[in-house]
Amino acid sequence: MIRALTADELTRLAGSLMQPSVLGEAAALLGCLLAAWVLVRLLRGQAPRPDSIWFGAHIADGVLFPVLALMLALIARSALRGVLPLALMHVAVALLIALVAIRVTVRVLRRAFPDSAPMRAVERWVSWLVWIAGVLWILGALPMLLAELDEIQWKVGGTRISVHNLLEGSLTAIVVLVVALWVSSALEARLLAAAGADLSLRKMAAKTLRALLLMLGLVFALSAAGIDLTALSVLGGALGVGIGLGLQKLAANYVSGFVILLERSVRIGDLVQVDDFEGRVTDIGTRYTLIRALNGREAIVPNDTLVTQRVVNNTLADPKVALTTVVQVAYGTDLDTLLPQVVQAVTTVPRVLADPAPSASLSAFAADGLELTIGFWIGDPDQGTGNVRSDVNRALLRLLDGAGVEIPFPQRVLRRAS
Repeated sequence: MIRALTADELTRLAGSLMQPSVLGEAAALLGCLLAAWVLVRLLRGQAPRPDSIWFGAHIADGVLFPVLALMLALIARSALRGVLPLALMHVAVALLIALVAIRVTVRVLRRAFPDSAPMRAVERWVSWLVWIAGVLWILGALPMLLAELDEIQWKVGGTRISVHNLLEGSLTAIVVLVVALWVSSALEARLLAAAGADLSLRKMAAKTLRALLLMLGLVFALSAAGIDLTALSVLGGALGVGIGLGLQKLAANYVSGFVILLERSVRIGDLVQVDDFEGRVTDIGTRYTLIRALNGREAIVPNDTLVTQRVVNNTLADPKVALTTVVQVAYGTDLDTLLPQVVQAVTTVPRVLADPAPSASLSAFAADGLELTIGFWIGDPDQGTGNVRSDVNRALLRLLDGAGVEIPFPQRVLRRAS
C-alpha cells in the first residue's frame, strides 16, 4: 500500500514540477538563497573568521546559511500560496529542513569531539537518516510509515511501547544532547578565551560546565524518551559498586584532575619533575596531565600520581630557578680581584637575572687548582637550562683568557723504575 501511494505521489510530484509555474518558484527560491548568502556575508564581515558553528570556514558551510534560507523560503511560500501551485517550494523546504538538521548535528559534534573517529560514523548515519526522512516526507510516505510503525507494539511491565515511540524518543534525545553540546562548546570557548583568570581555573570551570550540561541534557532526553527516571536509582547503585571495584582507579584519576585544578598545585605552564621526568605542563585533562620535556618528549601522567606522590614544581610560588657552574683556576690566582670580575661577566649574560644577583665563591681546594662555584638565577626555565649554562661558561672562558688566568688541568709524572 505504501509503495503504491508513494508511486502515485511521485507521479503527481513529477507532473507538478513540469508545469511552467515552476519557473516562478525557482526564481523565488534562487532569490531566497542569494538573500541568505548576502545576509551571512554581511553578518560575517570581510575579515576572515575561525571555523565556527554558525558561519563555518566559509560563508555557505555553516549553520546560519541554511537557517536563513529556510526562513526566507517559508516566507516566500506563504506569499506565493494561492498564486502558484508551490510544488518546488514543497521540495525545497523539506530539503532545507534536512540540511539544517545535518549541519547542526555535524558542526556541533565536530566542535565537541574534533578528533573522534566514532563521531565521524555518527555524522554519516545521521546524514543518511535525515535525507531519507526528507525524501519520505516529500513523497508523502512518512506519515504512513510512522502509522505502520505505531502498530508494532509490545508490553514492558505496565507500559506499552511501539517502534514509533522509540524513534520519537531517540530523536528527542539526540536533539537535546546536540543542543547541550552546542551550548557547552560555546560557553567553554568563551571561558577559555577570557582574559584575567588563571588558565587552569578557566579549564576547570569549562569542564565542570560541560559535565553539568551533558548530565542535565541526558536526564531530560531520557525523560522525553519515556524512560522512568526512578529506575535509574538501581542503575546508580550498580554503577557505584562498579566504580568502587573495577573503576576505582579511573574515578580516582577523574577526581584528582578536579582537585589539581581547584588547588592549583600544578598549573598549565609550570615546570615540574615527576618520577625523574622534567618538563612543562601543557594540558590538564580529566584523566591525565600532559608534560612536555624541553627535548620534545611528552609524558602522560595519571592525575592520581600528581596527587598521591611527590611532585617537584619549580615554578609554583616563583618562576625563578637557581643554577650553578664550576670552574678551576690555578693556585696563586688573585681571587680578590677575579671574583668581582666573574660576577660582572655572568651578569652580562642575557637570561641571567640581576636580582637576585649572581655570586662567585671559593668552594674547594682541589688537587689541581682552586675550585670556584658560580651561582646565578634565571626567570624562564621553560626556555631551557643547558643553553644558559653554556652561555655563562663561555662568558667565564672569555674573562679568564682575557685576564690571563690559567685553568689548570691534571698532570701526571711517569717515573721509570730503576
